[in-house]
Amino acid sequence: MMPRTGKIEHRQFRKSDPGNEAGQALVEVALTLPLLLILLLGSVELGRMEYAGIELTNAARAGVQYGAQGPFYSGDTPGITTAAQNEANDIYSLNTTGFTVSSSLANSCSDGSTLSGTPPACTGTYGVVEQNLTVTAQTTFDPLIYLPGMAHTITVQGRATQKVLIQ
Repeated sequence: MMPRTGKIEHRQFRKSDPGNEAGQALVEVALTLPLLLILLLGSVELGRMEYAGIELTNAARAGVQYGAQGPFYSGDTPGITTAAQNEANDIYSLNTTGFTVSSSLANSCSDGSTLSGTPPACTGTYGVVEQNLTVTAQTTFDPLIYLPGMAHTITVQGRATQKVLIQ
């Protein structure tokens, strides 16, 4: 056994060269940058698609507001279509062939009772026949980036329903 002398043995560690750390940072950036770019582009695509959905819902709302003015307007399909196209002009101008507007009328009773007979009448005591107009606007959305396994076009639609004003 060796006698203890009072000396403390120091080990000296070799410090790394600061120039090597710059290379490590470059590798980290090279690995994370593609992932960050994919996330950024995905967010942009999602925002574009949500914007189209909001525009189509507003277009359907404009069409249903035009058609709900009265019985004459509720049957005016070209007028409903024009109102919807004018509201979503930026979406319509990009894809005039893929932009479609459809409308449908449905009768219902104001008190929730059932309809019967021709012309339709409500079976409830206080029921009044109401006409409800539904307008659907839709278009095809083309993403900027095509991912494997994903569709190249996506159908986006907006829908609005309103009671027709009967004077």
